Amino acid sequence: MKVAIGGPLKVAFRPWVEGLENIPAEGPAILASNHLSFSDSFFLPAVLDRKVTFIAKAEYFTTPGVKGRLTAAFFKGVGQLPVDRSGARGAGEAAIRSGIEVLERGELFGIYPEGTRSPDGRLYRGKPGGLARVALATGAPVIPVAMIDTEKIQPPGKVMPKLMRPGIRIGKPLDFSRYQGMEHDRFVLRAVTDEVMYEIMKLSGQEYVDMYATAAKRQIAEAAKAEKEQARKKKEQSE
Repeated sequence: MKVAIGGPLKVAFRPWVEGLENIPAEGPAILASNHLSFSDSFFLPAVLDRKVTFIAKAEYFTTPGVKGRLTAAFFKGVGQLPVDRSGARGAGEAAIRSGIEVLERGELFGIYPEGTRSPDGRLYRGKPGGLARVALATGAPVIPVAMIDTEKIQPPGKVMPKLMRPGIRIGKPLDFSRYQGMEHDRFVLRAVTDEVMYEIMKLSGQEYVDMYATAAKRQIAEAAKAEKEQARKKKEQSE
């Protein structure tokens, strides 16, 4: 997949990269990145020599039919692991187990602490469960990563991607060994997550919003619904 997808991506979009020297040549490490676009999970592995494993919703692997089989083969090929998101707690535990297994094999594990894509290009509060618990359970270093301008390549509603150069900044590894064995302390989990998000913010230059991206998306959807309803009432009154 690095040849079939990574090669053409690099040729077509020519992503620039800073901090490649911060990726270890071997051994486990967690790549904690901001999340601007669906393409983040392709651009980051494309510029690295090592394989990066992310997690993806199980539906990508279980859809029936030819299209479903092709989709499953594609996501397996690019190193994605299926996680059942049918229950919030179950999904979180499954993601944590998957991350620990990847790191115990001495590989790179990619994770988006925001939990979902940013709805407006800003950086949102990191969720304290997955990233911090995996880091403390394994002792693996956390490497902050900033994706730059990937959301501009294919904005929502656009079918054809725009040919432009995205960027990737890779920060220095963060060591949280001082918290070893404290992966069930919610205050420690929050402190670890906030430290990682601060480093991502410095690398990306994004405006930070102290709320979860899922809550922001809900607010945006509710505002759009209210605006649509208001427009409908206005139209009825004018008729």
